[in-house]
Amino acid sequence: MNNFAVVAIGGNSLIKDNAHRRVEDQYEAIKETVVNLVDIIELGYNILVTHGNGAQVGFILRRSEIAFKHEGLHFVPLVSCVANTQGAIGYQIQQALNNEFVKRGVKQQAVTVVTQVKVDSQDPAFDKPSKPIGAFYTREEMEELTKSNPDWQLVEDSGRGFRRVVASPKPIEIVEKKAIQTLVNDGFCVVAVGGGGIPVKESKSSLLEGVDAVIDKDYASALLACDMGAETLIVSTGVDNICLNFGKPDETSLDKISLAETRKYIEEGHFAEGSMLPKIKAIVSFLEQGGKKAIISRPEKLKDAVMGRAGTTIHGD
Repeated sequence: MNNFAVVAIGGNSLIKDNAHRRVEDQYEAIKETVVNLVDIIELGYNILVTHGNGAQVGFILRRSEIAFKHEGLHFVPLVSCVANTQGAIGYQIQQALNNEFVKRGVKQQAVTVVTQVKVDSQDPAFDKPSKPIGAFYTREEMEELTKSNPDWQLVEDSGRGFRRVVASPKPIEIVEKKAIQTLVNDGFCVVAVGGGGIPVKESKSSLLEGVDAVIDKDYASALLACDMGAETLIVSTGVDNICLNFGKPDETSLDKISLAETRKYIEEGHFAEGSMLPKIKAIVSFLEQGGKKAIISRPEKLKDAVMGRAGTTIHGD
């Protein structure tokens, strides 16, 4: 499909700051973000939207923890938290998109697909869970939780207490990719793989089972972009451009770079493990599998970035 792009919107497109974390605040932020998305559509692009969900999953887990502590209610499984946020955030994005379509007279409709993503049960990430989720616990609470949830791993975190950690395995297959492709082919603007997708593993009898893990949404977005044959992967984040020597006196912003240059910058250690590096690695994966270009920029500058007037564009070899 010509001019087909996957747009991965980050947390700053959903929650602006700690003072605006309510559901109502989130919807206001999403309404602002979809203006930029429809700008891209009016440039002649067909887009598929993915999104993060880290903060929202954290809110559900916190409510679950409070309910457990004060009322003895059961914890909400992490896979259910991901599913819940896919539906709730997807609802807000598709409603905001559809309303913006009506305002502009765009003959299109948005729809959300609650998406499962297969992971390999032998992924090394399961041997060393490292992704912290949820609240901090005292040693006494940790011992109680370990007894009632023997499959949980809780680790001491910088003297602040104990915190649950889960694996962050690589996505290997989008379960609903045929359904997503059908909707895209029929002209729908699809919202999918929210939060990286609901992690599932496949049994020897081909049955699926949810896994308490966290999939990086940019890796899942890149995989889906490859599956859908997208030409472009657009990553919306909190910076204007990719930078070399970020935060240092000799910081240099990059406008246009090649895949080969990107690999070189990764090897030189220019991108931080917990922030930009996963996005860059996801982009490299997309370009290596046939994608033509990837764009990184702030949400409000996406239109200019697509037109080559802002952001960083990485071209495939």
